[in-house]
Amino acid sequence: MSGRPPRRHASYTGRVSLQWESTYQSKADSERSWTQKVPRESLQLIDQLALKLDDPIIDIGAGSSALVDSLISRLHTDITVLDISSTAIAESRARIETTYGKNTAVHWIIADIAIFSPDRSYALWHDRAVFHFLIDRSDQQRYVQCATRAVRPGGSLIIATFSPEGPEMCSGFPVHRWSAGELGGLFAPDFGVIESFERDHQTPWGSMQPFTWVLMRRN
Repeated sequence: MSGRPPRRHASYTGRVSLQWESTYQSKADSERSWTQKVPRESLQLIDQLALKLDDPIIDIGAGSSALVDSLISRLHTDITVLDISSTAIAESRARIETTYGKNTAVHWIIADIAIFSPDRSYALWHDRAVFHFLIDRSDQQRYVQCATRAVRPGGSLIIATFSPEGPEMCSGFPVHRWSAGELGGLFAPDFGVIESFERDHQTPWGSMQPFTWVLMRRN
């Protein structure tokens, strides 16, 4: 919960985590390409789910995303925020505790999603703009296996990646761009696609980044 220190996964080492730390430490929210003041697409898809307020939700690679704020304001009581950057977690946590107090229903985890091992199941797994950073097939497969273990039967997975027309690099990292059909095929047969669409994300400085959004259900 919010009063406890964030859990730090043993994998929190290496160049990748250090580079994300540098990014969050050196750039303000308005200087980060992924900043989205209102998580419209995420909430649009979440609104279609019959989530109970105490259903466990995990936001993968949440960074300083405002999704956790929206979930708290909607009275959800079991939210997990995961990111590789301790700076991002601290920034998000400080904002939440300033607005809602320290006794909010948020679990904070510092971990590398490529080798994260969840110790519980979730009704919703949400990932906006993290999966496309996994360019190795083995990392992608481990991610799918992790999500499959973590999402309970009948639960949901929302994933957003750069579309085939999106950028090839982001924050100094190469990315793997995905279509909805490719994502659906990768997560099959354990997940089935419920809805998919493409949507442009406008960065804080006005450039457009094409994204693929997919909502899946765990079989």
